[in-house]
Amino acid sequence: MEKIEAKILHELACSRKTFWELLDNVNCPLKDFVVSLKRLSAKGLIAAGDGGFCLTEEGKRQVNPKSLAFGGKICPLCHGKRIIPEADFKRVLDEFKSIVEKRPCPTLDFFQGYMLEEDVVARAALMHHYGDLEGKNIVLIGDDDLLSVALALTSLPTRITVLDIDKRLGEFLKNVNKDYGFNIEYVEYNVADPPPRELLGKFDVFSSEPLETLSGLKAFIMRGVSCLKENGVGYFGLTLYEASLKKWQSVQKLITRMNCVITDVIQGFSVYPMDYGNVSYEEFAYALGFDVGKNPGINWYKSALFRFEVLGAAKLPPTANKKLKIKFIDPEEDLTHPKLHYKIANRISGEKTP
Repeated sequence: MEKIEAKILHELACSRKTFWELLDNVNCPLKDFVVSLKRLSAKGLIAAGDGGFCLTEEGKRQVNPKSLAFGGKICPLCHGKRIIPEADFKRVLDEFKSIVEKRPCPTLDFFQGYMLEEDVVARAALMHHYGDLEGKNIVLIGDDDLLSVALALTSLPTRITVLDIDKRLGEFLKNVNKDYGFNIEYVEYNVADPPPRELLGKFDVFSSEPLETLSGLKAFIMRGVSCLKENGVGYFGLTLYEASLKKWQSVQKLITRMNCVITDVIQGFSVYPMDYGNVSYEEFAYALGFDVGKNPGINWYKSALFRFEVLGAAKLPPTANKKLKIKFIDPEEDLTHPKLHYKIANRISGEKTP
């Protein structure tokens, strides 16, 4: 908590900031962020008003003024992604934006949301940079983001297969295949179940944006690895907002035990809107006791992109191809799901403050 409090104080020492601007700049577990704000307020170090948060005089004394003379910023060209989609990827992005306008709306039934179109194409560009597109068989475990369509627009993969529980996505991809001459395979699939036997060990690459409960993370990643050939490659996203560093550690241990090595972790690679009109994941903010105001359009929810490679054959755990019990929501770490909305005030107020 001390690190988070120090980061918030430093941010506010630079300038007054809204709740949403702080969320955008302080990348940490969401619950810890909220608790830290409340602790700083209770200690009289920050004050909240109509214009956002600012330091009190006592708060200003907690910040070393020398540290404010130093700074840095994320690259404004790639936005920290290490890749800039160029050449024909610009055409892919234009066509992708047009196609996904008719996508199914997110539903709370599956805790759905989708990343910005630019970030979907950026993932495709990074995959191409690493040689993970051309001539490859690619499987997607879940495809809310419609990465399958962006990949198909490149015409580079040999095979694209989507395993997803949402029948609406299957119908959408069926229509896209018909309209654009693609051959994206769709398999209705619940990640709690073992993958179809005929797909095991058949793919060069898998990609996923898994649930961030520990059971969900492990299931999505294990299912993906079980579909890989020897020396296969995996991509997945993981946030800090809903996944503590303990979860990160558990995931990294799982990957290592499966004879895989992580080659890349790119923070903030994928950005997700949190209000989709029919579904909003920002309602928690209005139950915290602060006057946060409506989000003016800041896309604060960001996911790190992991890439890993299998060293030869994967060493799958015994549960990799068995039916699993999966939780969709982690009530200890998640604040965003509307079903938890009514519990948030009590949970946060129950945290100890000095």
